Amino acid sequence: MQNRTCVDYEDLERFCREALSACGADEPTQTACTNSIMHGSIHGVDSHGVRLLPHYIAVFETGRLNRTPNLNFTPVKAGTGILDGDNAQGGRAMYAAMDHAIALARETGIAGVAVQNSSHFGPAGAYSIHAARAGMIGLTFGNSDAFVRLHDGAERFHGTNPISMAVPTGTEHPWLLDMATSSVPVNRVQLYASLGVDLPDDVASDTEGVDTNDPNRAEMMAPVGAAFGFKGAALGGMAEIFSAVLSDMRLSPEIAPMGDLSDSRPREMGAFVMAIDPDGFVGRIAATAIMDRYLSQLRSSKPAKGKQVMAPGDREWAEAAVRREKGVPLDPVTVEGFEALCERYSLIFPKRVA
Repeated sequence: MQNRTCVDYEDLERFCREALSACGADEPTQTACTNSIMHGSIHGVDSHGVRLLPHYIAVFETGRLNRTPNLNFTPVKAGTGILDGDNAQGGRAMYAAMDHAIALARETGIAGVAVQNSSHFGPAGAYSIHAARAGMIGLTFGNSDAFVRLHDGAERFHGTNPISMAVPTGTEHPWLLDMATSSVPVNRVQLYASLGVDLPDDVASDTEGVDTNDPNRAEMMAPVGAAFGFKGAALGGMAEIFSAVLSDMRLSPEIAPMGDLSDSRPREMGAFVMAIDPDGFVGRIAATAIMDRYLSQLRSSKPAKGKQVMAPGDREWAEAAVRREKGVPLDPVTVEGFEALCERYSLIFPKRVA
């Protein structure tokens, strides 16, 4: 895609932290938010990367997000609990919830934590990988304000409702699934609009539920699956159940729109994380060996002509290597947002690279 400005990876991280600090976010929030959006940007998930920074700062300024949240974790049963995020930025609540799930899973084998009073959390994979780095299988579920029609539907119903899972392997890179249950995330439609790029077929619909390739006419997203979108709609429902039902938080149609910056009310969003300790089953050594055997067979599977077979996560690891060397691309709208933050808070724009 054209019309991008590339910036140094490490200096981009510095900029994110300084911008969050300048708007008054506390240090744990600075760290969590920066880690989550940098995860998106370094791995090529630009829709959920640093392009979200100006939005997060805007909602800190309106008071929708709590700059200094007091998170509260309540154990419920062996291996379960509820984390009240106190209207924190979503990344702050999600990393904390996964830390509690990991600690519980070391005792119980499997642990789940429902998250209350949270907000948009960016890339779900960041929190699943957090568990994988601790030797656990991590799962993450979320819902969001309604933007996705049902299969054959003509109005918004589910959010993009992500599902993520990360599994440790014998290498530094886990097996990683991170997907929206919509055709693509809403933020990717906004990214395409910023770049002046048409959407693929079967991705978005206009106000009547008719497919459109114009990101500026996209009124709602299709569920993943195109002609078999009933599967995507059901997966969106599964994420809805984990996120809203188990947390007693708002359903997607009840959540205030993310983009309405005039509304300073907290969004009262739920989410759910799970950690699974392989030592509670066949053991970490055996599970890792089997995962490596599985991935070896997967990657050596015969590809179609001119194609390459990849495991979930392979594209992200390859992209991360490139971006660490050559820089992270920013779309024009994100560049404008960063420049506005520089002017407002007297910050230095991230170092541009050729």
